[in-house]
Amino acid sequence: MKIHEIKEMKTEEIIQRIKDEEQSLVDLKFSHQLKQLTNTAKIKNVKRDISRLRTILRERELQTAGTFVKGAKA
Repeated sequence: MKIHEIKEMKTEEIIQRIKDEEQSLVDLKFSHQLKQLTNTAKIKNVKRDISRLRTILRERELQTAGTFVKGAKA
């Protein structure tokens, strides 16, 4: 999933997608423990997707609070 695709989503959709991806991650980890997962790179990709989703969600939270300045470091 690309950043521009996430930015086009509504906040509620992002929250739902995070829940879905977290459940998918649990399932993948379980499959990996049982030696049923052949492509372990899926775990890494799901983690990255969750991080991207959370990043955009956090940016939106900060924008609504009025404290987000693009490029500024905390």
